[in-house]
Parts: sequence; structure tokens; C-alpha cells
Amino acid sequence: MRDTVVLHPGLGVGHLVPTLELARLFLRHGLAVTVLLVEPSGSGAPSAAARAAAANNNPSIHFHALSLLEEVEGEKGSPPPRECDPFAVLRRANAPLRDYLRSALPSVRALVLDMFCVDALDVAAGLGVPAYLFYTSGATSLAVSLHLPHAQAALGARSFGGIGDGDGAPLRFPGVPPFRPRELPTGALDRDNELYRKFLRAFQRIPESRGILVNTLEWLEATAVAALRDGACVPGRPTPPVYCVGPLVSGGDGDQVNNNNKRHACLEWLDAQPEKSVVFLCFGSMGSFPKRQLEEIATGLEKSGQRFLWVVRNPRRDDGASMLANDHQQPEPDLDELLPEGFLERTGGRGLVVKSWAPQAEVLRHGATGAFVTHCGWNSTLEGVTAGVPLLCWPLYAEQRVNKVFVVEEARLGVEMAGYGAETAVAAEEVESKVRWVMGSEEGRALRGRAEVAKERALEALEQGGTSHNDLLEFLRGFDGGASH
Repeated sequence: MRDTVVLHPGLGVGHLVPTLELARLFLRHGLAVTVLLVEPSGSGAPSAAARAAAANNNPSIHFHALSLLEEVEGEKGSPPPRECDPFAVLRRANAPLRDYLRSALPSVRALVLDMFCVDALDVAAGLGVPAYLFYTSGATSLAVSLHLPHAQAALGARSFGGIGDGDGAPLRFPGVPPFRPRELPTGALDRDNELYRKFLRAFQRIPESRGILVNTLEWLEATAVAALRDGACVPGRPTPPVYCVGPLVSGGDGDQVNNNNKRHACLEWLDAQPEKSVVFLCFGSMGSFPKRQLEEIATGLEKSGQRFLWVVRNPRRDDGASMLANDHQQPEPDLDELLPEGFLERTGGRGLVVKSWAPQAEVLRHGATGAFVTHCGWNSTLEGVTAGVPLLCWPLYAEQRVNKVFVVEEARLGVEMAGYGAETAVAAEEVESKVRWVMGSEEGRALRGRAEVAKERALEALEQGGTSHNDLLEFLRGFDGGASH
């Protein structure tokens, strides 16, 4: 039997997509690949339709379902907790994972785990299977994650949120630009937050793996990569080898997790727009705003006078179930109800609003796209970088604020949309001014120039002899799997 790499992605499409791209890399190097998918989709895993589309679009990959048989605490009979626990959900996959690996041995040469599957390290150790971590975000975020347990321990009984209400002296983590405590994920501002403590435990376990594959390129995050490889992020413990294998982004050759091969109407609309004239606004598979914020965005876009393509999603419920809910379960938005009266008619000549979803990678690569208003999810950030598009950063949740710090302060590939994360909405005036700035100012043109350079370096990294290509070969040599091409 062929040497096999088994990949165990976390919950959600945002984790599945880069995992599929990594699987494609392994296939090109002569390995057989199995991707494990958790069922049922109500657990927060990708929907049945998304799983089927992933299989249909990747016929050379073997997909295996891990069935979750028990209820998650809080799902039965009462409303779900405000913060659902992805670690608990994925621990329930450990028993079927163990059964599958036993049946597949001895061909399995490596198990590659998402960070949220870190407790499966125990399963791999019990079976003698080499286990690696695939960190689907960037090296800067990884540096923060690995150093956070040490930094929290140094604070003792205090919380990061207690340092000037999150706005105190900047935090200085190895390999990371100085950042304010409030740039950490929200849960990290309260040391007694139960889910935050579970994240700390997961971060502490990452160095137990044999190596960490990171979805980045060394040139883009050189400072963070150097700190990781020097061991500076995990004081007192060895850091396993770090392999930069990115950027792993959708190639624009068909959506990986949607069964829709027809060309989207928004691309035809873009065909009719001048080169680099359109601002694209899209906030990820879980990014949505309340009606008030949508109205401010609409007003700012209208007053800016710029062309725009805007993906609007239905406002979500503010609970844990909503955050783990599948993307396909969200109803389509009623644009007439959510947006200012007459907005669609007044801007119809230069703007297009799309409901719920657009082919983001293809939009960003389209010649008419000139800027990207993004939530700074790492998949979206890399798609913007590889398309050579400047970023207007509007982080919403998880590690996105840390990603914003990197994009704005170190990479200098974007600017911050001021006012995000506040109790009040980002003002229409801010949207208007930043959109005009990036599209028309001298500084905006300089930003676009840096974005073009980053695009070139990203493409070079994946080519034969590039840094990410070489890191992948080094990883393969580490477990003597696959042919080195």
C-alpha cells in the first residue's frame, strides 16, 4: 500500500479549505491522502452538502467520516451555552479516529492535526503514529498562541483585560509587533473564562507534536518565523520544527466546498468595471453585522463615490450555537429591510450587493478589484496577499485582531478601519474616508505597490526551489514519506 498521510481538520469550512490545499500538495509528492470529516454537521462541522462537494471536487483524496455518537453537554433539552466548546466536540471523535487508524496501519506515515484536534495527540501516541500540527493561521498568530500560556502565568491572578481595560502598555511577545491587550481574542481578557483556559491548555500541548506546519511563507512573516524556530516563544521547552508551507489558498479553479461550477454573476459584473476600480467587502463565513452597522457601511460606500462589490450576510444570533452553526444554515438576507431605503437604486450604476456568498478568491484575482475590506481571517488575508490587493482591516473575532496587527504594523499591506470592536458602530464617515484613501491617495498607491511585491513573493515561495516548497520537502524527509519532486 502507498504511504498515507491522514489529515484531521477542525470544525468549519475555514479550517477545511486550507486542509484540502495541503492535501493536494501531499498528492503531488506521491502520497496517498485521507481527510477525516466529523459528522453530524450540527456539531459545527461542515454541512453534508459541503462535505459532498469537497469529495466531488477532490476525487484523488480519500474522505472518511468520524461519527459523533454522543450529545454535547448543553445541546439536549436546553439552549446551548453561549460559548460552545470545539475542543469537547472534537474529543468525541477520538474513539472513531483510533478505530480508523488501527484499520489503516501500517500504511499511515503521519497524522496531521488541526490545533482544535490537539487532544488526538494521545491517540497517535498510543498507536505509535507520528503526529504533526497544521496551524491554519499565520506564524504571527502562532507565536502569540505559543507564548500566551507563559505570559498568562507571569500575570498570576491578573487578566490581560485588567491592564488599563485592555488599552494599557503594549504587550511584547517574541516575534510579534507590540500590541494592545485588547488585540487578543476576547476570551483572553478574562483569565477565568472557561473556554480561554481550554485554549491555553491546547497551546501548551502544541509543542508535543513532532512538527508544526504553518500556512504562511517565510518572507511574509520572517520575524515571527525566526522567533518560533529560535524557541523564543516557548521559554523552557523545546519547540518542534516549524515548516512554512503556504500560502495555501483556493486556486480559483472551482470552489472546494460548494457544488456550484457556474460562473457567478458578480464576476460578469466585474468584467464591465475599469481595472482596479472596485472595493470588495466580504467578512468570511461567520462574519455578519447588525442592521445598524450595515446602514453605516452603506452610507459610507454611497458617499465615497467609489465602485464596490459587497457581500451582505444575514445578522446572526448572538449565542454560541450561532458561532458553531453551519454557513449553509443561515437564511438569505432581506436587503430591502437591512439597507437604507433607496440605497440599492441610488448606487446601482456603480455598486453591486450580493447575498450571503461570492467566490472570494476569484473576485480578488479579478483585474477590476482594487481593494479588499476584510475581517482578517487568515484564509482571506492570504487570498488578498496572493492577489496583490491592499487590505482594509476590520477584524471581528478569534485571532483576527492579531492578524490585523501584523498586516498593518509589520507587513504594511493594509490599514485599520478605526472603531471596530466598539459598542458603537463603525461610522459611515470612517468607511467613506478609508475607502477614498485606499483608492485615490498617494499613500494608497504606495500600499498597492507593496501588495504587488507581496503577491510576487507569495507565488515564488510555492515554486520549485522556493522557501515553502523546500520546507515541504524537509517535512516529507522527516518521516521518510513520499517522493521528493
